[in-house]
Amino acid sequence: MTVDRRSILRTTAQLATLTAAGELLTGCGQEAATGAGGPHSADPQPNGGSPLDPNRMPHASPTASPTSPGSAPPFAAALPALAPNTPQEVVSGPRDRPQVALTFHGQGDPALAMALLAAAEQRGARLTVLVVGSWLDQQPQLAGRILDGGHELGNHTLNHLDLATLGPDQVYAEISGCADRLRALTGSIGRWFRPSAAQFATPVVRKQAKKAGYDHCLSYDLDPMDYADPGAEAVQRRILSGIKPGSVVALHMGHKGTVDALPAVLDALRQRGLSAVTASQLCS
Repeated sequence: MTVDRRSILRTTAQLATLTAAGELLTGCGQEAATGAGGPHSADPQPNGGSPLDPNRMPHASPTASPTSPGSAPPFAAALPALAPNTPQEVVSGPRDRPQVALTFHGQGDPALAMALLAAAEQRGARLTVLVVGSWLDQQPQLAGRILDGGHELGNHTLNHLDLATLGPDQVYAEISGCADRLRALTGSIGRWFRPSAAQFATPVVRKQAKKAGYDHCLSYDLDPMDYADPGAEAVQRRILSGIKPGSVVALHMGHKGTVDALPAVLDALRQRGLSAVTASQLCS
């Protein structure tokens, strides 16, 4: 896959500008550090402080009413509250705990998604899946399947557009559109939002995400570029060479190489004493 050089240049300029402005927020429980705003290279395709899992309990939104009783599956499990001072944009978790978060962009072949979930569960791993809303329109059963496996759901926009090219109202529509799908299927919009076609959320995106009900955007500090289909061995090598305690890894569901790499990655993490947990657990 060819990476758009213009996107990289735009990302570099945005990141430099926002770094100077001191706007990028870093690890869980830490204060603001530097800037935001850069694309996830050719990517293919919420509220902190609550002691309840936001994927499994009604989540209030300022722009939409809660799901009516009985209209969503009866998910009922608790996750810990986020740590105090968890920033609006999380890039990594605490470096002093033996945990990492494997986060997956939810899109693609549902059979590959099911195989990936099963592989994670066989090894006791818990994932964070940031879904594309239009994918949920096609595969609504996967929302419940993900949560039933002990994993976490989040928002990756409705149509996976490049948010940096859109106006504020269009950005809001992309975020709230996916949130509506999540709420209808699970009773919650989820805790986390990740922008599409970007590693970091711009100030405009963060503002619209908060308007849609997301107090926290989820970035990452490790991108093995599995979306380019380099093969299972390369995905495994890239993850294991860069991962460290507190890492948030950006991965993708609809790629066979990623599914094939996951068992070996999880076995290696266990040998290093690292546990794969959800983003909320990482930031608890």
